[in-house]
Parts: sequence; structure tokens; C-alpha cells
Amino acid sequence: MLHFWFRALVPACFIALSTIASPAAAKPVVEVAFVLDTTGSMSRLIEGAKRKIWSIATAIVEANADAEIRMGLVAYRDIGDEYVTRTFELTADIQDLYAKLLQFEARGGGDWPESVNEALQVGVEKLNWSSGPDTWRILFLVGDAPPHMDYPQDTKYPKVIAMAREKDIIVNTVQAGGARDTERVWREIAQLGAGRYIAIPQDGGQIVVIETPYDDEIIELQKRINGTVLPYGPRSKKVRVEEKQRQVAAAPAASATELASYLNKRARNVAAAEAVTGDGDLVADVAGGRKALEAVPDSDLPDALRTMAAKDRKAEIDKRLAERKVLNQRMAELVRKRDQHIRDKRAAAPAPATDSFDRAVAETLRAQLNR
Repeated sequence: MLHFWFRALVPACFIALSTIASPAAAKPVVEVAFVLDTTGSMSRLIEGAKRKIWSIATAIVEANADAEIRMGLVAYRDIGDEYVTRTFELTADIQDLYAKLLQFEARGGGDWPESVNEALQVGVEKLNWSSGPDTWRILFLVGDAPPHMDYPQDTKYPKVIAMAREKDIIVNTVQAGGARDTERVWREIAQLGAGRYIAIPQDGGQIVVIETPYDDEIIELQKRINGTVLPYGPRSKKVRVEEKQRQVAAAPAASATELASYLNKRARNVAAAEAVTGDGDLVADVAGGRKALEAVPDSDLPDALRTMAAKDRKAEIDKRLAERKVLNQRMAELVRKRDQHIRDKRAAAPAPATDSFDRAVAETLRAQLNR
């Protein structure tokens, strides 16, 4: 990142003095956005991405455990389709982003080139990227068709990538399929964007799901952890948190275990053991110091607390937090065993003939976050 070379030029004594003077080191931020072709030819890749978003998020945690993680999405098609771009801002509430991704269906397209230039510009200029120095900003352009270069209203991709470099955004490209005209542009974009060009099969590659002896207990534990959540706030916020609780209960086994693994690894590195992503859980927000219990209006309290005296409300939150911590400790043991089981299985299996979307993105993130 650009800020790293500057710090290297600053005398060590100045860094030491500034460290003493500052009240606390800034929390690092990792922002990852996907600019994703959602036309009909991308349907199988998108279905695979829905299943593996949690393994991608976990790769970020494993590469930088203490960072705040924000993910976003720009879906694109072409002029004449249902939409040209549809934007979902960068957010730490990855469960909410996951819910929106589940609603996507690949449709439209058919004339080969797509509105890649416009989508890239939206991803670079209109997403809510952070501007702080301790931030990784990484974008993945994912698609199978080249850009329309005949749209006069578009800002063409070389200029858009120059804008990305000014914002310190790394731009990677993921090509689905083997079209040579797409490959040429995708390689150029990755080179200009200081990123990586990745080629995968049209269907996104084989999504490998490795079952482990620990999956059933992990899923059951996550349901119990969800039972400690207290949704609060305006009705719309409560509903969102309740939807996240139902999301875990309804998720397929493979997605449920990966979601549980992500939440547990995050919980080990945040001030309070968060059971859902985003805000709206009174237990986590009070324990993490983000909300004072006495400052919450009665109308925003969960039904379970509204009729209680103030001291009883605090006792209930403490009780749920203590239960959550015990459950998370057991979850951490199971997640470690699950991870080792998966590593052993992968080591014993023959190497895949082609890379898959989730593995390629996860490996790229690990490499770029560690450099």
C-alpha cells in the first residue's frame, strides 16, 4: 500500500514518539468489492459464489485477524437488460450482503460485450471506500465477456483503472471461460490495476465441500449462540437481526458451518463475542461498549427486557454474554478440529485440474493482505 513506503521513510525516533503520543493505534480495515457480471452465462458461477462467500470472508480473517472487514458488490449487465448496474455498498454486515446475494439470479445478456466500463467506474468511484491510511482496498472484476468500447457515454477502463490507482485500490480480474478477447482486456486491467489475472472455468470451477465429523455439533452450537442474541432498536433493525437468526437456521449444512467458522474467528478478535454481523444485537453492543443499556429507550428494547427492572436487564445481558462465551470457547475447539480435518483431506487429495472461484479469490486475498 502507498502509505507503507511513506512510513518507511520516517525516522524511527519520530515513529516511536508519535506512537507514544497517540491514544491508540488505528484499527486496520480490509475492504473487498466484487464487480460481478450477472448475465445468464454467469449463472453457475454465481450459484457457487452464494455458497462460498463465507470461506472468502474467512480467508480475510485468517490473513488479518484484527481488521475491520467490509465487503460490497456491484452487479452489472448491459444497456437494455433489467439493469445496467446494481450497487450494494461496502459493509461490515456481511450477513446482510449474503442475504442480498442469495436473491440474485443471472439473466439477460446475449450480445456478448457487457457494460464493463460503467460497472468498473461505479465500483471505483461510487462505492463508499474508506480513505484512511491503514486500509486495504481490493476489487475483483468477475465476468466472461469484454467491455462495450462503442458506448460514447462510458469512461473507458484504462482511465477508470488510473482513478483506482489514485485511490490505492488494487484491481484483480477473474475471467470465467476462455474467450480470447476477454482475456486480453482482463489481463490488461489486472496489470494496470497492480492486481492479479485469474482464469477459471465458465461454471466457476468445482466447488469442493469437505464434510467433517464436527459439522453437526458446529451447526447446533451456532443455533444455541443465536439464542443468546437480543435484537433491539427500531422495528426495522430488529427485523433485520431476526432475519439473520433465521438465515443461520435455514442455511444448507456446508454454508452454515462456514458461517459459524467465520463468526467464531471474528469473535476471538473483537471486544465482544459477536453472534451476528453488523449492529442490532444488544448483548454484543453493550458488552463491546458501543451502546449504554440505560440509553436505550424502552420502545427499542427487546420484549424480553421491557418489563424488567434496570438491574434485572443488566443481569440478563450478563447471563447471555457468559453463556455465549462458553459456547464460543467450545466452538473454537471444533472449528480448529474442522480446519485441520479439511487441511488433511486436501493434502491427501490430488490437486484439482483447474482453480475454482472461491479458492482463487481466497488465495489472492491472502497474498495481497500479507504483502
